[in-house]
Amino acid sequence: MSSLYALGIGIGTKNSKGEWLEVLYPAPRLNPSAALSDAILAVCPDGAVSEPSAEQLQLLATALPEIDAELAALCLRLADASAPVAIVALAADQPPGDVPTAYLKLQLLSHRLVKPHQTDLSGVFGTLKNLAWTNQGAIDLDELVERQLQARLAGKTLLVDCVDKFPKMVDYVVPSGVRIADTARVRLGAYVGEGTTVMHEGFINFNAGAQGPNMVEGRISAGVFVGAGSDIGGGASTMGTLSGGGNIIISLGEQCLLGANAGVGIPLGDRCTVEAGLYITAGTQVQLLDENRRPVERVKARDLAGGSDLLFRRNSNNGAVECLTNKTAVQLNEALHASN
Repeated sequence: MSSLYALGIGIGTKNSKGEWLEVLYPAPRLNPSAALSDAILAVCPDGAVSEPSAEQLQLLATALPEIDAELAALCLRLADASAPVAIVALAADQPPGDVPTAYLKLQLLSHRLVKPHQTDLSGVFGTLKNLAWTNQGAIDLDELVERQLQARLAGKTLLVDCVDKFPKMVDYVVPSGVRIADTARVRLGAYVGEGTTVMHEGFINFNAGAQGPNMVEGRISAGVFVGAGSDIGGGASTMGTLSGGGNIIISLGEQCLLGANAGVGIPLGDRCTVEAGLYITAGTQVQLLDENRRPVERVKARDLAGGSDLLFRRNSNNGAVECLTNKTAVQLNEALHASN
């Protein structure tokens, strides 16, 4: 018997050349059972990506009810689809070398089946196409002008929401128990945990996210993960590995607070606070204070990476960045984070 790493059965879009643009997987599976793996591989034996025929989908719909009733029902519906259908069966956690695989991995994250850095996304930028995301779905940029003209000739308007490699998460996955004020600011591949609120100016990139519950009024950059109960204040930011963070994985532990317009470029443990307007990078000179608020030692912020119960502030008299122990946990407003 076989056992796959991940499985997705989905429906997507191709351009006029027959190239995949995107794929929706309503019910992706991580580490599917051996029985489910064998049933899929029996119909699609060619490896990672298959484009099943209607007959193959009917066979799966017949074979799967006792193994996975949800996927059996999905196969039955897809058998009559006019749009292209894809089955991605990954034997191992490998870098995404094609669009259907890349979309499966991004949806594993947004379905909360894996957390950031728990699946290999190496090369995903080179794999995905830059597309026009419109009210008629994804459109290849080389075909956009013609599609706009076709719409006008039909008395309609083609609306282009954005031009990007990554679509909105909510066009593919709406995780349970979340509030997202501006859905364009959460990309597919974001992990948004139960009870998390993303306000209008909040942003969560792909392969990044928040455990939940969390308040996100600032930016969670690519590669960053925020622990439960932490608050990213308005205009605050976290330094991602794609935007100046190098290879350092930035994370925040539980019950941390980044004040308004603050930011961090080092990982922090639990119950840490960075005061409003203060941006801490790895090379920031920090004055350590003892329990009596007296200077003890000057270090670089990277030496404090991963530490818990730290309060970073700027001395209003001389402008120096100071750090002292702070054992007061951040308490999020429970009523504010209720999703219903």
